[in-house]
Amino acid sequence: MEITFFGAAGEVGRSCIMIKGNGTKILLDAGVKLGEQTEYPQLPQGEIKEIDGIVISHAHLDHSGYLPHLYSAGYHGKTYAMKPTLELMNVLISDYMRLSSPKDVTKEGLAGLAKNSVAVEFKKEFKIKGLSVTLIPAGHILGSALIRVSDGHEAVLYTGDINLSKTKLLNGADLRGLNAKTLIMESTYGAEGDEFRPERDNIHDFISSVKESIKEGGKVVVPSFAVGRAQEVLFILDDYMNSGAVPKVPIYVDGMITKAMRIHRHNVIYCRKELQSMILMSDYDPFKSENFVQVEKKSMRNTIVSKDESSIIVTTSGMITGGPIMFYLKKMAGNPLNKLILVGYQAQGTLGRALQEGAKKVKLDGSDLNIQMSVELYHMSAHADRKQLESIPGKISGLSNIFIVHGEKSKSESLKKYFESKYNTVVPRLGEKFTI
Repeated sequence: MEITFFGAAGEVGRSCIMIKGNGTKILLDAGVKLGEQTEYPQLPQGEIKEIDGIVISHAHLDHSGYLPHLYSAGYHGKTYAMKPTLELMNVLISDYMRLSSPKDVTKEGLAGLAKNSVAVEFKKEFKIKGLSVTLIPAGHILGSALIRVSDGHEAVLYTGDINLSKTKLLNGADLRGLNAKTLIMESTYGAEGDEFRPERDNIHDFISSVKESIKEGGKVVVPSFAVGRAQEVLFILDDYMNSGAVPKVPIYVDGMITKAMRIHRHNVIYCRKELQSMILMSDYDPFKSENFVQVEKKSMRNTIVSKDESSIIVTTSGMITGGPIMFYLKKMAGNPLNKLILVGYQAQGTLGRALQEGAKKVKLDGSDLNIQMSVELYHMSAHADRKQLESIPGKISGLSNIFIVHGEKSKSESLKKYFESKYNTVVPRLGEKFTI
């Protein structure tokens, strides 16, 4: 088989990997890289019409956002993913189209994507011409999958984004009984010091910080990915508010999060059994908590920020690259009683990263914005940390090769050093091709 890396090589974003074997070419993921400028996979135009199928690991735009561009550029084949992935992808891509209006995406391309999306199931092998493909639970977000590709002789296993720990929503990745000669693995948190604090400690400090702001009369805004992270944050806040540990204040839910919550509720069969049982066996449905107030109109936002009351706002986007968070930041940044709490990865070049690193003045809509509100980070990652990443290859029998992707170059290189004495380990460059 042949593997070519058209994105996520020495970077986080625009995941796009081509596997070629048995006269078949498939893409694993087709993402974009959002930042000051949107970057696309470096996939040559001539290759697009030769693709026999696309398999998407999960719905996040850095793994799925390039699909409308591909269909607009002449791809007519199928896109395969889990049912919840297809539903979440539809919401995220619609929002991406609305905010970015990419010039090369056509109505016909969007229609082609909708018409050619095929839902598949975990652990049920399917064929794309001469290659066999299986999706395996990855524990990252709803519907997220590792992708195993086999030509009948050898197999490649691609982690996509992976999490080995269970969360309020999902069990960790299912790595039982896996075998492959080649592993393509993410390295978002691949540096030697990238070890997460125990979840209990992290949540304790997050809740203490929220309580402190409410007590002082401030407002808390939590920028979050609409899919996965937002649900985790909302469930944590809901639990502590229901127990009385957090004072009852409105929890405003803004952006695409409400739509994503609906999709999670409809696909609860893919969530942890405990969550399914809670909904089936009791009258309580955490997806529809009375503590959550949906922001249904833009005009509500002015009321929320001007009201003389404490509140919590959970909104998109998670890296502060667009969406309602831009409005809230502009209106709330000047009040030292207010607080911005970051809960996930902030990519280089994003406003979220600048604030995480302590910036006290940022550009917003072409003007300088002074940051007087507190900025804190409590990591609620849906990714594996360094220790978990180190453990993954040992769970896969027959492994010889590791390609490390989806990480800042220094993190990928750090992880490479750890594995290279035991496996043939490579951090590929953009456009680089390998025969295995």
